[in-house]
Amino acid sequence: MGSDPVESLESRTLKSFQSAGRGFWAHVPDSDWNSWQWQMKNRVTTLATLQKLMPTLSPEEHAGVQLANTKLAMAITPYFFSLIDPANEQCPIRLQMIPRVEETVTAPWELSDPCGEDDHSPVPGLVHRYPDRVLFLVTDRCAAYCRYCTRSRLVSNATGYDFHPEFDRQIDYIAKNPAIRDVLLSGGDPLLFSDEKLEYLLTRLRAIPHIEFLRIGTRIPIFLPQRITPELCAMLRQFHPLYISIHSNHPRELTTEVRDALGRLADAGIPLGNQSVLLRGVNDDAAVMKAQVQKLLMCRVRPYYIYQCDLISGSAHLRASVKKGLEIMDSLRGHTTGYAVPQYVIDAPGGGGKVPVNPEYVLSRNSDRVLFRNFEGRLFEYPESKDGTPLLASVGPYVARDLD
Repeated sequence: MGSDPVESLESRTLKSFQSAGRGFWAHVPDSDWNSWQWQMKNRVTTLATLQKLMPTLSPEEHAGVQLANTKLAMAITPYFFSLIDPANEQCPIRLQMIPRVEETVTAPWELSDPCGEDDHSPVPGLVHRYPDRVLFLVTDRCAAYCRYCTRSRLVSNATGYDFHPEFDRQIDYIAKNPAIRDVLLSGGDPLLFSDEKLEYLLTRLRAIPHIEFLRIGTRIPIFLPQRITPELCAMLRQFHPLYISIHSNHPRELTTEVRDALGRLADAGIPLGNQSVLLRGVNDDAAVMKAQVQKLLMCRVRPYYIYQCDLISGSAHLRASVKKGLEIMDSLRGHTTGYAVPQYVIDAPGGGGKVPVNPEYVLSRNSDRVLFRNFEGRLFEYPESKDGTPLLASVGPYVARDLD
């Protein structure tokens, strides 16, 4: 694949940083708009409110919103809602946020717990799938609800899962298992906690001698950048090494407000990574994904994962194909800096863990060579015996060469 000769206007627009604006909330005072508590109190959560803000709902959206609370509640912060194009039913932000009636259709292979988390929970709210790390679920609440949420069975409690983490039992389990060196706080979203409550949890975890580092998984910087206050960042920097994984799917989500919020976290010394989910109509496009990963680097965030959308019940209308994911990875490797190339993974259905999925670069291994291709599709050889042992000098001179 060749590189783009001239970057298109559309691509340059995707890479540009713009303010989210205020849209329907233009009259709101700065003191309110910049308050994360105000944003949470004024989320769009009902059909009546949605119709006032966006009267051109499609029949599929109208029916989906009416049924949303039987699967996953609808909630959108005013800030994030202002990114939606009300005139475009295929707006990538709209597709992620507005319920559709398709969510009620469940294929035989779809699951309420596609990653098998409940089967790997030794105590409520703790998932111990990998030997040296655990997933610490702290809440079932998010600032906004993604329609493809892997944990829609418990997030927002629309399905009656009745999630109640037990912090003492969760922390006790971690303390009694010295093989655990890495704790990921997730949920729901941990950054919805007050600074004091989050500091309490991090302090208890940091006091466990065998815990080497802590992680927080959050979409708050994207949904609610107002939450990333200097006070929060000052508190978090006490707990290094501390990593934060954010979740952004489309370059439109990376506004000036988000860039500044992420900058505050980076200035606090917190390494930042991003996890995207491959979604049909949102980011299953090479140009969109390239703009996304390059823009993330400008926000001081390392693209970390692209997830194949999990087989969550009712998500078929948003799932892009693995074939498309491989094509996108092929369009990134060699065509942008390696720092911008994430790992494409499938979280194996039923609890098998993350499995890397890559385009085929190694084409064959013979008795004395490995045949492989580069990002341009050109073929090369590398001298190596089939069992990996060094080749004998008697084989004669052998130089890696371009077979084209």
